[in-house]
Amino acid sequence: MELAYERRGTGASLILIHGIGHHWQAWLPVMDRLAVSRTVIAIDLPGFGVSPGLPDAIPYTAESLADAVESFCALLGVRDPHVAGNSLGGYIALELASRGVVTTATALSPAGFWTRPELLYCQAVLRALRATARALPPEQAVRLAEHPLGRALSAGLLVAHPARMSPTALIAATQALGSSSGFEETLAAFSGVMPPAPPKSPITIAWGEHDRLLPRRQAVRAARWSGQRVKLLKGCGHVPMSDDPGLVARVLLEGSGG
Repeated sequence: MELAYERRGTGASLILIHGIGHHWQAWLPVMDRLAVSRTVIAIDLPGFGVSPGLPDAIPYTAESLADAVESFCALLGVRDPHVAGNSLGGYIALELASRGVVTTATALSPAGFWTRPELLYCQAVLRALRATARALPPEQAVRLAEHPLGRALSAGLLVAHPARMSPTALIAATQALGSSSGFEETLAAFSGVMPPAPPKSPITIAWGEHDRLLPRRQAVRAARWSGQRVKLLKGCGHVPMSDDPGLVARVLLEGSGG
């Protein structure tokens, strides 16, 4: 299906997949670093950012969103790309690797390696963040984003260093979270998300040292599932791209072939 996207650079194709409630701009801190040696294609998932929603007959699940990404790549003429994703996007990257339709997959704090209490906590936090984003008047969102304490309150659960996010990026992320038409159904579907089938393509998993949404103890389960050591993103939170763009870019480049 057709999706909104941003393309930059030259080289092997690398598809970037954001998390629930986010948009392709989540990858802006690392895109130019990646574009030096990759054709980087950052997408808005269906029902998020400015992409259209899924057709009415198709429910929002991690698998149906993975179907949409696979269909989008075919529509774009991109065969066997490298993929990387964060959170929900990380799960989708691993799902595509389990299908064997990608060359490599890199997952940053992927969803699906939770216990039941951890899942309920994640859903509660995301519902609260969504409710705040929808209720916040635009002028108040601007004031919060421009004040260091406001940035900490708004983004502190998702990033380790809110001060490193620009006010513009935080305002845009808040708007994206509040306007995501696919949010509620996708979040409800998290209850059925479990680790995907064993991967048929090479994978890399990395986890934020200070992840407050999906705590890094979940990385131990991801390591057991994958049979390999999970990389630790030191000094980073759940959405690590603004915390340490250089580190994240290196992990994505190494994961997609060096």
